[in-house]
Amino acid sequence: MRVSFDFSCPQQVFFESWESFICLASSYQRDEQTPIIFHNPAIKMTPLTLLLLLLLSSSLNHGHSQSQPKNQSFISLLITQNGLDFVKDLLVKEALSSIISLRLHNIEKATKIPVVGNVYMVISNITMNQIDVPSSYVKPGETGISIIASGVTCNLTMNWYYSYTTWLVPVKISDKGTAQVQVEGMEVGLTLGLENQEGSLKLKLKDCGSYVKDISIKLDGGASWLYQGVVDAFEGLIGSAVENAITKKLNEGISRLDSYLGSLPKEVPVDDHASLNVTIINDVSLSDSSIEIETNGLFIERNVSLPIPNLGHKNSKLAVLCTNPSKMLGITLHEDVFNSASDLYYDAKFMHWIVDQIPDQALLNTAGWRFIVPQLYKKYPNHDMNLNVSLSSPPVVEISNQKVGAHIFADLTIDVLEEDEVIPVACISLLIQASGSVKIKGNNLVGAVRLDDFAMSLKWSNIGNLRMYLIQPVMWTLVETVLLPYANARLSKGLPMPIIHGFNLQDAEIILSTSRVTVCSDVAFGESNKFFFQIH
Repeated sequence: MRVSFDFSCPQQVFFESWESFICLASSYQRDEQTPIIFHNPAIKMTPLTLLLLLLLSSSLNHGHSQSQPKNQSFISLLITQNGLDFVKDLLVKEALSSIISLRLHNIEKATKIPVVGNVYMVISNITMNQIDVPSSYVKPGETGISIIASGVTCNLTMNWYYSYTTWLVPVKISDKGTAQVQVEGMEVGLTLGLENQEGSLKLKLKDCGSYVKDISIKLDGGASWLYQGVVDAFEGLIGSAVENAITKKLNEGISRLDSYLGSLPKEVPVDDHASLNVTIINDVSLSDSSIEIETNGLFIERNVSLPIPNLGHKNSKLAVLCTNPSKMLGITLHEDVFNSASDLYYDAKFMHWIVDQIPDQALLNTAGWRFIVPQLYKKYPNHDMNLNVSLSSPPVVEISNQKVGAHIFADLTIDVLEEDEVIPVACISLLIQASGSVKIKGNNLVGAVRLDDFAMSLKWSNIGNLRMYLIQPVMWTLVETVLLPYANARLSKGLPMPIIHGFNLQDAEIILSTSRVTVCSDVAFGESNKFFFQIH
């Protein structure tokens, strides 16, 4: 094959392979208007293919993830107001379940009652049996995240006891019984701070309090004078005890929730070799209707110690673009996330395959090539073959508004098997252009690719010149029936989304934009999972 460049000057340069062409293309600075002319009767090259060759030549010296700043974000999570409401409802539900059956400290008091005199009173076994929150809301802002519950009602039961003596009756008089308490109009509020602490989320309780508006007490048994005495003596104390108990429980719950967030791993395993780096990057962004959290998001080797990012740097925002404002969660992934996966698996030598079984098994015998490459059959009649496929550089993923594209450089070596010997006879260089689709399956982003176009050239041959125009349909078939199905099998396993265990994505939508893909989804919580807000 001959490739010539016409730079509108007398001199022309010729190349015998794509490798030498790409070598020059990566080093030559040319004007955008300068035409490139290919002289090759064997292979039809579209203008798009030529442009991609120039663009991709810069990727031969790979290293997308290695060259990126450690404190740059490539995955961004946006929790919308609907998402915050969902989490708030879960937190309120768990808080209520922890308060039910909560037992308050005993309260005792000596008080003077007209006619009766000094009376010693004790209320004990004070237990919250029911609590109802008719209204609550969550509001993020620059100062923190406020959660307010209003109109809270609470039912309590308790035991009462009193004793007294008078000069009229020289013996101690006592009585006991039970009572029901109804707390109404209670307000409960707290303000939380959410920060990035060395790559993990730090939850701080900035303010917390509750206020009881009204209490009614109903005694079972006892003298009529006792009712007003108990109300006068204990109404305020019971209200304060309820306020303090709820505030204490909320403090304990937030502390445990903070410990849980701090214990979340900074990497999410993808397989036995790779993990997703979910170290928090930059400050948590709080607006009046959402919370945005940025993570590193690149692929790394499993169990590699993660550096603490330099939090002083602020990179440009990785915007989350969800067209449906009702969705609870938006997750945006930059194309460099996928390119970092390409780099990692390429460096780990995982992009090399020996193909010994294909749908058309006849092509793995020289007899199947006797009309395509006659000299191969003549030199090695009826010999079995292998196809040795290796990528010459990491695949390059490019995301646009219309599609997810991938560009793959590969070398396919034809090996002839002769007894115990493997004989390489020829090598063909391939440039594969594929496009794909992505979707959410469970909590994973999965994909599939299809072949759009491909180019090929003879890299070397030990059996003489090959008629590439005859080989091209065979290569196309091999790519479509062998290489792409293998890739799709891997892609079907998917990339785990960085969400907390126990939550599930639901009714997810995929939005493509320049250099990024955004997942806009609602969220469901699996009741069978152990929720992280355990404050019992």
